[in-house]
Amino acid sequence: MACHVNNKKQENNSKMRKIVLVGNPNVGKSVFFNALTGIYVDVSNYPGTTLDISQARLGNDLIIDTPGIYGVSSFNEEEKVARDIILNADIVINVVDAVHLERDLFLTQQIIDMGIPVVVALNMVDEAQRQGIAIDIDKLSELLGVTVVPTVATRKQGLKQLKQAVANARQGNSLPILAEMWSLPLKKIGNQAEALLILEGDPYVAARHRIKMKSRQEEIYLARRKHVDAIVAAVVKETNNGISWSARLGHWMMQPLTGIPILLLILWALYQFVGVFIAQTIVELTENGLMEGYYQPFITNLVSTWVAPDSILGILLIGEFGVLTMAVTYVLGLLLPLVAGFYLSLAILEDSGLLPRIAVLVDRALMHLGLNGRGIIPIILGFGCVTAATITTRLLTSNRERRIATFLLAMCIPCSAQLAFIASMLAPLGASYAALYLILVATILIVTGTALNRLLPGKATDLLIDLPPIRWPHPLNVLKKTVTRTTSFIYEAAPLFALGALCIGFLQVSGLLVTLQDVLAPLTVNWLQLPKETATAFIMGFIRRDFGAAGLYALPLTAPQSLVALLTITIFVPCIASVLVIFKERGWREGIIIWPAILFLAFFIGGIVSNIII
Repeated sequence: MACHVNNKKQENNSKMRKIVLVGNPNVGKSVFFNALTGIYVDVSNYPGTTLDISQARLGNDLIIDTPGIYGVSSFNEEEKVARDIILNADIVINVVDAVHLERDLFLTQQIIDMGIPVVVALNMVDEAQRQGIAIDIDKLSELLGVTVVPTVATRKQGLKQLKQAVANARQGNSLPILAEMWSLPLKKIGNQAEALLILEGDPYVAARHRIKMKSRQEEIYLARRKHVDAIVAAVVKETNNGISWSARLGHWMMQPLTGIPILLLILWALYQFVGVFIAQTIVELTENGLMEGYYQPFITNLVSTWVAPDSILGILLIGEFGVLTMAVTYVLGLLLPLVAGFYLSLAILEDSGLLPRIAVLVDRALMHLGLNGRGIIPIILGFGCVTAATITTRLLTSNRERRIATFLLAMCIPCSAQLAFIASMLAPLGASYAALYLILVATILIVTGTALNRLLPGKATDLLIDLPPIRWPHPLNVLKKTVTRTTSFIYEAAPLFALGALCIGFLQVSGLLVTLQDVLAPLTVNWLQLPKETATAFIMGFIRRDFGAAGLYALPLTAPQSLVALLTITIFVPCIASVLVIFKERGWREGIIIWPAILFLAFFIGGIVSNIII
């Protein structure tokens, strides 16, 4: 029968053997619990916590499920609860994912080191076979010193053998390095499991026994990691027998010879969807068709009945940069489809298992720029829309990597709208100027990334990522992720866009916008050696990048001047939508640093190139 976890029940069941299910997150422990007990129980809070724990009778034994953990420790509430349950266990059934043996066996070995009788349920052996992973079960059992039962919990395969193995559960082979460490804590405590946790620096267990001693955690963890790696190397082999097409694709994506063409194909499809279809076709419909064609005339006529359009309030509300015109148009007409398109693409890449493999393939190359393999996604999406790409920096592991990626996107990556005008201006100049432009932009990207990698404290984080099987993504799961993430982002970003529109509106009504054009004119003429009218193109480029490039297209420029102008406006601060997203993602303090820094570098690099070629 099923029973809730509470003190009274625990007292009544004190004479029963406690069989505890332990494993990493998402290895199928709950499936084992339901399959072993034959029932679905109502769960209740573990005493003193908000965590739900299930337990049920199995004959004369008590089976207890635990939260998914990566180690027995005290880092969070899940680990504390699991730790206390494991410390009171008579037998542990350790559920291990056969596909991720290297990851899961670390916990297995820790439980063995605690001296608790263990049975290993090697789950998902069918999935391992489909991925070309062959595991020597007998060898694994010998090296661990405990019984290992191959299972497929969802099909109840191996459950009968698992129940039989529990009756003969035994202690496994502890790490040899522990033999020389046991003396003091084991003598005082008399319990191997708690002695191990004290050696590993668990403050709660140490305080309970009033023992203060230097933690040997790093030494033990390194030895355990090395031991587990040796076990995996001895028992795991790759095979082509029974391997599925999806597993073959997964293997091909990890090899440079086949992986790079597959990567280019995926990124091309991603660019075509987000950078072309969404950023151009859909945005053309939503921004120009719906918002500018219907919404803006409606809101302008509505507000004009109460406020004069040429008054200060009218300009701020419904002017060219109005809060009710430009801000709403950008949020709903531009940002909404871009964000939804990105999150839809991301959900498909995540659920299909493609994203982790893309990251692994390019990881080594991006390490030189201070990024790990995940950085390829925002870089490629930046050629579609820098605004959407800046949002994707959330994928990156550390704050340092997000900072580097945001700076590179803002400085070195032209969006698709801008690329169209750049290509049209470079085409008449010939292949030599087009190649020179590409070389200069690529060089700036590499040099900037390398410099930031060396100047910023810290280093690129290692790419620690699970490789799930390649599979078709579930449509409902993809849709749910897309809607949830998109709604959350728009809710956060809308106030920022309203504030940005208000600031530009004040610049316009105060005349400072025109003044900025005059201030920039000497810089463009004397340093960049471009016509005075180029200043207007730069100002318009801040409003919309393609507006700036279009402004250059209409100017009478020589070939060298065209190259300088295009290079400068490529490096130049991205459009206001991107700037506002930068402020939102990085905060006002970093945004104020990034903005002027890129402005300076754009004119500085442009001027140096100008003085060399003009």
